[in-house]
Order: sequence, then structure tokens, then C-alpha cells
Amino acid sequence: MNIISRKLNGSEILIQCLLEQGVDTIFGYPGGAILNVYDKLYDHPEIRHILTAHEQGASHAADGYARSTGKVGVCFATSGPGSTNLATGVATAYMDSSPVVFITCNVNTDLIGRDSFQEVDITGVTLPITKCSYIVSNVKNLADTVREAFAVARSGRPGPVLIDIQKNATADECEYSPVTPEEFFTGKNTRMERLRSTHHPAIGCPEIDMKALDDLAAMIERSEKPLMICGGGVVRSGASEEFRTLAERIDSPIAITVMGGGAVHGRHPLVTGMIGMHGSQASNMACDACDLLIAVGCRFSDRVTLNPAGFAKNAKRVHIDIDPSEIDKNIKTDLHIIGDAKDVLTRLLAKIKEGRTNDGWKNYVFSFRRETEYDDPEDGTLTPKEILSAAAEILPQDTIVTTDVGQHQMWAIQHFKFDYPGQLITSGGFGTMGFGLGAAIGAQAGNPEKTVLHVTGDGSFRMNCNELATEEFYKMPIITLLFNNSTLGMVRQWQHLIYKERYSQTTLDRGPDFAKLAEAYGVHGVVVRDVATLRKALTDAVASRSDGLGWVIDCRINIDEMVRPMVGGNSFITNFMLY
Repeated sequence: MNIISRKLNGSEILIQCLLEQGVDTIFGYPGGAILNVYDKLYDHPEIRHILTAHEQGASHAADGYARSTGKVGVCFATSGPGSTNLATGVATAYMDSSPVVFITCNVNTDLIGRDSFQEVDITGVTLPITKCSYIVSNVKNLADTVREAFAVARSGRPGPVLIDIQKNATADECEYSPVTPEEFFTGKNTRMERLRSTHHPAIGCPEIDMKALDDLAAMIERSEKPLMICGGGVVRSGASEEFRTLAERIDSPIAITVMGGGAVHGRHPLVTGMIGMHGSQASNMACDACDLLIAVGCRFSDRVTLNPAGFAKNAKRVHIDIDPSEIDKNIKTDLHIIGDAKDVLTRLLAKIKEGRTNDGWKNYVFSFRRETEYDDPEDGTLTPKEILSAAAEILPQDTIVTTDVGQHQMWAIQHFKFDYPGQLITSGGFGTMGFGLGAAIGAQAGNPEKTVLHVTGDGSFRMNCNELATEEFYKMPIITLLFNNSTLGMVRQWQHLIYKERYSQTTLDRGPDFAKLAEAYGVHGVVVRDVATLRKALTDAVASRSDGLGWVIDCRINIDEMVRPMVGGNSFITNFMLY
């Protein structure tokens, strides 16, 4: 094949490299240092650019796009505050292993270190929250840096990568030759070859330990009370079918982490629900009593393990994960296997016999499986269960659900039965309030044919509701379901249970009127206080998708609604269990 080389400036090289990677959508916000790039982008209508209201919104949108499509998300920002406004979004993607390439531009090389206007060391700022960060000061290094960034973002344990390009490198010229991602990843004499030769964890992992697989197969054979935990790594690796098949073959109950939502059909008869602080009683009781725990793609975070010393205390604990740094970090394991979840489970399945049954164990576990009970408030206001049950009934079953962080997040995970990977998009690791609307915009951009539901609270929605302007301009019929209890609900719940009802700075007895705010942005807004009005609003929202206008449905709920269960165990929450 003849490779055509041509001389281009750095901005055009960047665009061509994005096209090499199959990029069709970018989320961003322009500014002085990145103007050369935006000038070249003007000549490429084949790439859709979505201009958000704020760089943080762009970062969450690129993240939501990546999680819902399986592609690498792309986000642009300028120097200084433009780039630092991305930091929360970068950290959110990092904690949840979402592949996003953030591209910022900085001041000219000769101005670096002089406290120039809108200069900041953004690679230093984001070093702890990226898989890798790059500085490009010479245009000759630009193309391979972009190619490597995409390879790192999508390989191994996925995650965010940041490229900071100094402005002179966007204007200078050099020779450019196109290279496909496959050619670059497998090519000779490249930085990727050096990374591969050292088994660098950014792009892969060592060979799977076959003896450990044999040991795990033997442990399964001896086990009488197995429990499998489905983590976000099952979603990221596309291992849903293999995970489900293994659980069925060994007849094991399945507990699911927040990030594992959708990896296994929520209505599957082996599923016990979420595990951990707000997990189901069945999941937590199973964890306490099992004799073999197999966790796949799970970080064993404090919200799952609660009390590490007593976590699965009666079990042999097995951890399967692609990231060696997660092994024995939070929970000491009896056996671990480092590798891609899909690959490990495929190989393990070949060693496991069919026909296994654990009826006595399952009967015990599922005796605790029941719908979470919520009391009907005396004032007749809506309950979370009523709101989410109506949404689950009226909205299409394949609706993508994004959430912000707080009580509404837990209620959504409890009451929706997610059917496929990428259906639930939530900030599990970093707990980012204000994440949901940007993520919904990214999900809708990547899945225009699907209904997108944004579940939020009045505290979270205040943070980034400016992105309603983006939603309206690009005709995205996103449905925002707002749980309005006039408080920071999850924090108030802790204050109620732990701090003797000293509600310090959590009551939100102030504006705005969210329905009027929605209308000011040009989308539908409605206040609902009863089930009948809610059902009508949801029905109208679904029926009117073709008009391209979103909806904000402001659901008024009681200020003292709580998330149940809430299980104690860590240093902040002790000696109680709220079921």
C-alpha cells in the first residue's frame, strides 16, 4: 500500500488523527489557545461538534457518550480555566474507567512558565486522575501522541487520557502520513511496541495464570455456597454473557455493584440486587454467609465492603481484575487472577461442568429477597417508588438512564431493572453531583434513537442545569426526572441518623422554580405532586420526542424520605442498620 505523505499544520494533523480513530463527535468549548484547532474544525463538517454551556458539561457529555456507545469520547477545551474546568469530569471518568481523550491547548512554548495569560500546568493538575498525560510542544510529535493516547484510553483497564498541545504546535507544519489504529498498535519501531514489550498495564496485562484458573475451578467444585459479584469491569470488557453463563453453570446468586448495573439482566432469577451500604438484604446476607466469593471487575470500594475485616468472613475470596493495582488493595484475597474479564471467564468456563445445583443455599439467600419497603408519607406526597415505578412502566424498556449523585441515584438503581451494559450511566466512584445532565447529552448524542432519562435531585440539578441550553439547541428530547425534596437528601439522612438531626446547611428552602427555569431554556417544565399528574407528564414526554424538546418533571417528595437499606460499617457510619 502506498502511504501518501503531505505537509500539514498541527491543527489539521490533529483533525486527521481524530478521523483515523473514527471520531464523529466532539464535545467542547473554544478559547484563545485552541483557536487554531477550531479554525480547522470549521472545514470538517463530517465531525459533529457539540458546544456545551460549560467545560464541565462537555467533560461529562464525552464520558456519557463513551459509556453508552463503547467508543472513546473526545472533549476539547482551551488553556487556563478552560482546562481546569475539566478536572472534575476527568476524575469522574478515571474513577469509573471510562475511555475519554481530553484535548487542551496551552500558550506558546516561549510563554510557558512565565505566568502568561490563561497559562496552567494542566498535565500536572490531572496527573493523579488520568491513565496518562502528554505535553506536545513540537508538531512532529503530535500525530503519534494522539494515536498513542487513543490506544491507551481504550486498552487494558479503560480510562481518561489528556493531551495538552502548546499553541505553536497547532500552527507549525510537518509531514503527515495516515496510519490506522491497528497499524499503529501493532507496528514496529513505535512507542506502542516498547509499551507492549514491557507488558505496560496501561495497554494490557500479563498472560493469564492458568494454574490459578485450575485452582479456582477446584474451589468452585468444593463450594456449597458460592456468591458472584458483578462489577463495572464486566461491563467494560463486554463479559456479560460469560459472567451470566458461569453463574448459571455453578448455580450461584449474583450481587451487583453500582457500576455493574446492566451487565446482568436485572430480572434474572439469580440476581440478588445491589450489594453494600445501600444494597439489598439478600446481597448482603449472601456475602456474609457464602463459602466462596468470586468478584469480577470489582474494586471492593468502601461502599461495597463497609467493614473490610468482616467482609465475606466465612468465604474464600477470589478477585478477577485486569488491573494489578486493585489486587489486595482493599480486601486480601485467597486467590486472584489478573486479566480481562471476558478472556478469564471464557477460559474458566471450559473447566466448569454443567448441571450444578445449590437449591438449599439459594433458598436461604432468596428468603431475604424482597422489594424495599417505603412508608407512604402522611401528607400524601409522591414516594420514590411510585415515581420510578411509573417511569419504568411508561418509558421504553431500553431507555438509557443517567443519574446524578445522592438519594435519587440509589432509588433509581433499586427500582429500575437494567437490561444491558451501558443502560445505566452513573458516577459510582467519584460521586459527582451535576454529572447526570451532561452524561445524558452525551448518551443522547451517541444514541439518538433511544429515550434518555436523566434522574436527578434538586441539589445536583442546580449544579449544571445550564446544560439545558445545550439540550434545547441540539434538539435532544431528554427527560429529566427531578426528585425535589428541598434538601440535600443523602446528607440530611446522615444528619438524621448520626448527627442528632442537626441539619446544618442542607435545607434548600430557596429557588429556582425548576419548571419555569426549564421553560426559560426552551424545554417543557411541569410540577407534579401526585401519581396521575406524573403519569400524564411521562406519557406526554414520550409521545412528544419527535419535537426535539426535552422535559423537566419536578416531582415533589417528602423532605424526610430515606434510602433503605443503609448498612453501617465504616468509620463514619457505625452500629446501625436501617432496613
